[in-house]
Amino acid sequence: MTVSITDVARAAGVSASTVSRALRGRAGVSEEVRAQIAAVAAQLGYTASRSASSLASGRTFTIGVVAPYIGRWFFGTVLDAAEKVFSAAGYDVLLYNLGSPETRKRFLTNLPVRKRVDAVLSLLIPDEEEARALRSLGVPLATTVGVARDGFTVVGIDDRAGAESAVRHLVNLGHRRIGMISGASEPLHWTTPVDRRRAYLDVLADAGIAHDPALEADGGYTVEGGERAMTELLAVSRPPTAVFAQSDEMAMGALRALRRHRLRVPDDVSVVGFDDHELADVIGLTTVAQPVAGQGAEAARLLLRRLDEPDADLPGHVQMPIRFVLRDTTAPPDPRGPR
Repeated sequence: MTVSITDVARAAGVSASTVSRALRGRAGVSEEVRAQIAAVAAQLGYTASRSASSLASGRTFTIGVVAPYIGRWFFGTVLDAAEKVFSAAGYDVLLYNLGSPETRKRFLTNLPVRKRVDAVLSLLIPDEEEARALRSLGVPLATTVGVARDGFTVVGIDDRAGAESAVRHLVNLGHRRIGMISGASEPLHWTTPVDRRRAYLDVLADAGIAHDPALEADGGYTVEGGERAMTELLAVSRPPTAVFAQSDEMAMGALRALRRHRLRVPDDVSVVGFDDHELADVIGLTTVAQPVAGQGAEAARLLLRRLDEPDADLPGHVQMPIRFVLRDTTAPPDPRGPR
């Protein structure tokens, strides 16, 4: 039997109109009730009537999503959370994986999503020319990375504040040789590594610690890259006693390299990451937690609200909370040095 919106309302103990508002991301529904309704809808297998809604609104009921690396944990987690919100509201997702400069340029030149989608969730950081191209689509736009930009709803975090808390933690423990594993080389136009590096430099300066370029290495935001970068840092004449990795995946690679070199964490080298990856707690990684899935879900809800309430005064920028999570990979430096 086909599950109706009335069935969902009855099972959730709310009205049908509340179910409609919740699943379309509209205002007037608490997050707790919205989550409950979404869970009930998923359990019952409820799908909004696409044909009737399309005829009435002229919409395609499809959301375009463009991402640079869907295989990366961050982007995959954002996409999964956003897709669940879109699906619960009766929307399909049309995904474009733009992992190279060539595919990115071709997409932004041809804009194959034109007239095929009702809104676009971009996990890219467009330059001004690319942003203009996306705005020309005439549909609501949202992103979960980068800074405020005209025409885009931005849902993100304060990268500088998060990185500052990580590096300051290492300084407060007494470390003075603090390395950093970053990912500044990619993806294109990504502001995150720039902001987190700026925070690293600022905290060092505030603590009176001279910056040593030899203590920076590019890990490409991957586990393998983090391992390579940590190996580079261990090869310098005066290796770091602590390392800030700009992502948990790079931190995991750093831990693997330290283990391979028979160095103890945190006795010989402290490591702090960023993200609170789903495996961070398993390995006891000290890190900066950000709501990755929450950013994807919030961006999706705001896009749906812009579709349903085009004249509503909605925020152009939403800053999600972050928190420092102390676990097992950081400690004061051993005055005797690595053993």
